[in-house]
Amino acid sequence: MFILRVHSVDTNHPLSLEDADFTAVTTSKTTAAANSDPKTTPKPKFSERRGIAHLFRKIGQSSLPCPASRSPILFVVAVPNYLSFDDFIRFCGSRIDHVLELVFIRNDGMEDRYSVLIECKNRDTAGEFYSTFNGRKYSPGEAELCHILFLQSVDYTESEEVAGIPENEFTELPTCPVCLERLDADTSGIVSTLCDHSFQCPCISKWTLSCQVCRLCQQQDEKPACCVCGIPVNPWICIICGFVGCGRYTEGHAVKHWKDTQHCYSLELDRQQIWDYVGDAYVHRLNQSKVDGKITNGTDSRCMSLECSADSGISEALYSSKVDTIVDEYNRLVASQLENQRQYYESLFMEAKSKKESTISEAVEKAVNSKMQDLQAKLEKCLEERNAVADINRNLIKDQETWRRKLKEIDEREAASLRLREEKIVDLEEQIRDLTVYIRAQKTLDDMTGSDSIKGGTVLPVPSKQSSPANSRRQTKSGRRRN
Repeated sequence: MFILRVHSVDTNHPLSLEDADFTAVTTSKTTAAANSDPKTTPKPKFSERRGIAHLFRKIGQSSLPCPASRSPILFVVAVPNYLSFDDFIRFCGSRIDHVLELVFIRNDGMEDRYSVLIECKNRDTAGEFYSTFNGRKYSPGEAELCHILFLQSVDYTESEEVAGIPENEFTELPTCPVCLERLDADTSGIVSTLCDHSFQCPCISKWTLSCQVCRLCQQQDEKPACCVCGIPVNPWICIICGFVGCGRYTEGHAVKHWKDTQHCYSLELDRQQIWDYVGDAYVHRLNQSKVDGKITNGTDSRCMSLECSADSGISEALYSSKVDTIVDEYNRLVASQLENQRQYYESLFMEAKSKKESTISEAVEKAVNSKMQDLQAKLEKCLEERNAVADINRNLIKDQETWRRKLKEIDEREAASLRLREEKIVDLEEQIRDLTVYIRAQKTLDDMTGSDSIKGGTVLPVPSKQSSPANSRRQTKSGRRRN
């Protein structure tokens, strides 16, 4: 079972195919049923859409069609461009009444072919459609075959990254029919190959305008090299996108491409064999002959070699000795390859271990540096706060001294003012007493005005009890007034 993702920013555009005479191919019984009851047999919808198709298959699950894995959605991998839309509908004319919708998906970068998405009424009609047209030639005079796959789901997305990334346990397959046929039957879903498919025949030359793998295989004169490092030794080409990288025993750019893109199928150009990185094994079904460049099945070539050896008159003993020699050579080759694999994985293990240790040391150093920077920042902040507090303390001390001086001056002024006020009070009390004595003496004199007893007398001042400069001054003043 497959899933399809289409990277497209376009929508389905309906096609007007009313003038196409594709109904002439249908059987008379089906045509009569459609004419008698048009409601039960609706006309199929035809539309066109532009986009890039990405085909995915679940890993470890057989893709050969079975009744349980069938679905009403079919996908034609590639239709040659010389077959127009009307011609394809005529090609499907005997089963077109069982189709609900037919969408032609065209990629602008592949002008030599287009894909077709077919939705049938149910699983049974889809199975009949598959049995009728899968592996069938589009035209008797051409070699291209119709390759049909059952789809589990179809998704349309505007993101190129989302369309190219497979889901969990899924892997992407090529959309080129030649590359798809070279895979194992369990992967491609194609049981047999009716076309000879040599790299010089016209049927392959029609597909080389877009498929980079087929184009590179035809370029016999040019020596392919790694796209990254340029090493021409042991090149591998990705049959999904056409990336050319060096093998794992040189720089390993082909393996790195698989880890980066999850494109697990790669073709070894020297031996024309396909390697599956996920299954870690070869999955090719067809090999290209080095003599005439033709694609042949491995079992057929082995049988032909046995027949040739029998025809050449090689004896049975000589043949057995050659087989033993080949087996010994194969065992030595396998042992050397296993030793190389052991050394390779040990180097990977040591590299991963050193990388892990360096990563841990870098992480610890980074954490320590980060902690030290945080502590240094906190220390600098504390020093700044301490300096600010010290400046505030010095300013407060200066203000305290200033206020102390001002307070002392205020106290002195208040003490002086208090002394002056007390002196004024004492002076005023003395003056009041003097006035009181004067008024009483004056009254006494007035009462004694008619008496002769004070004639010739003298008034003497009465000394005060307290002797002070102020009293002496007041006495002097009073004496002066009395005189």
